[in-house]
This record gives sequence, structure tokens and C-alpha cells, in this order.
Amino acid sequence: MTTHHAIDALYVRYQVRDLAVMESFLRDFGMVPATASDGHRLFMRGTGEAPFVYEAVRGDDNRFLGAGFSVADAATLERLAALPGSGPVEPATGVPGGGQRVRMRMPDGFEIDAVHGAAPAAPLPVRDAIPLNTAQAKPRVNTAVRIARQASPVKRLGHFVLHVSDHQASVAWLQQRFGLIASDYLAIPDAPTQPIGTFLRVDHGDALVDHHCMLVLGTDRPGVHHCSFEVSDLDAVMSAHDFLLERGHTLDCGVGRHLLGSQIFDYWRDPFGFRIEHYTDGDVVNGTHVPTIFAGTADQTTQWGAKPPADFFE
Repeated sequence: MTTHHAIDALYVRYQVRDLAVMESFLRDFGMVPATASDGHRLFMRGTGEAPFVYEAVRGDDNRFLGAGFSVADAATLERLAALPGSGPVEPATGVPGGGQRVRMRMPDGFEIDAVHGAAPAAPLPVRDAIPLNTAQAKPRVNTAVRIARQASPVKRLGHFVLHVSDHQASVAWLQQRFGLIASDYLAIPDAPTQPIGTFLRVDHGDALVDHHCMLVLGTDRPGVHHCSFEVSDLDAVMSAHDFLLERGHTLDCGVGRHLLGSQIFDYWRDPFGFRIEHYTDGDVVNGTHVPTIFAGTADQTTQWGAKPPADFFE
């Protein structure tokens, strides 16, 4: 089986009824417009080099459309375009950064883009991460922490989570097209050796990458579970948490620390009901990482902090 390795996750795409409402929320969440909205599409960016990290399209219903990954070269796009379920290589017209893409459709209908040649965005200024003075080491010297309750700039899309009707087929689809590899697996206690979920990461060999860029979960209700964006540090998570509460937004689950991936998380609901996450301090791994199978309950996936609500994994 030939694989076509992804470089990184770039963006997620949603359709919503009101772009102005979504833009207001995403600004509070820490994104800024990549371009002015034309009333039909909204592109929001983070502080990193991705031209945009979130696209919202105006439509009659609210739904997840898909996501995009960067790939290394034009030849990869040509190979992907030849696979079942793929569109042609086409210019990414009207999209920040431009470049070329191939839009592919997963078995459950999610549109997954492969992108090459997009012009990187100029990084936006952001404060340095605040060193933590632990019991073992105190790197912050003669410097006090002073953090305002305000929107915390997101840097990048870290990962997104899909519920799929056929777990094995969807994982195989992603591995064939993007060379994603498993970091860890989820199973239920009654069947501890039969994974129902796979944490997937990009394969950069010996180089360190995030523990996962995707989690794929088998379910009888396919759809998106959440998308997740990295912020600078714990102070960014907590100050944004208070700011979002003050702005009247809906907290879903947070703050806490995950078991798999170790991220400090904070989940919110956007105005259309979709989950969206701030995170920091996630695991990084490389080719020497050995996947494990975690067979436990939803509550056991949180090490400390807010317990997920009963419907969190539905």
C-alpha cells in the first residue's frame, strides 16, 4: 500500500447559519480574521504560519464539512487525485495562502483536503510562555506573573476528532492517503483488545510531533466531536476560561488534564453547538513511541479537573 505523508493538520471547515455570530465567538476564542469575510465564507487564523486554521461557510444548516492537511509536494497531490473518492488537483481559489489542493471524501462524507504550495502567513506577535517555578526548579526570577482576563491567542490547529461508522475502514483511509500512524488506542473494558478508537499522528520519523492530530472513534452517529487549538501555556488556558465565561459563552468541560496525550484541556460550545477546545502541554512523540491500548470508561480519560459530562463521548 502506497502512503502519501502529511506534514501537519492545517484547518477545519464548518457550515453555519450566521457568519457574523461565528466570527464574534472565534475572536473571543483567540482567532483573528485572515481576510475580510465576503458574507459567504469566513477565514480565521492563529498566530502561527498557517494561512488560516478555521473556515466557516454560510448555509441553511449547521454542520461539520471537513479539514485540511499540508503535504510535501505536487506529485503527492497527483497521486492522491487518482485514488477513489478524490477530486482533481485544483487551485485553492479565494482561500488565504492559495496553493493547490485535492479534496477527498471519507466513507462518512467528510471532506478532507490535501494542500500544497500555500504561502505561509507572517507569524503574529505573542507573549512568551510563562516559566513555572516548580519545587524542583525555579526559572522565573525577579519576575511576577501578571495576566489579564482576555482572549488568549491560539497558535494553530492541534487536532480534531471524528466519529465514524466504520472505525477500521476510516483509519485505513487516513493511513493510505496521509501516512498517519497510531499513537494509542481506545477500547471498552468488556473488550480490552479490540480498539474502537485510534489516536493518529503525522509520521516524521525521529522528529518530535504532537501525540495526535486526529482521534477516530467508531460510533453509530458519525460526525465531528471537536476541534482543538493550542495556546501558549496554562495561564493562557485559565485566563481565556475566565474571559469566555465573562463573555457569556457556554462551557462544555474544563479545565482538566487528559490521560491520553496529557493535554491540559478546556472545552467550549460555539454558538451553533459545536465543541471547540483550548489546550496546552500536550505530549510529543517520535518513531520510538510504542502505542498502548487504554480500555476504560470516559471518566477515566481525565486525570484531574473537570469530569466530562454524560454526553461527552456520544
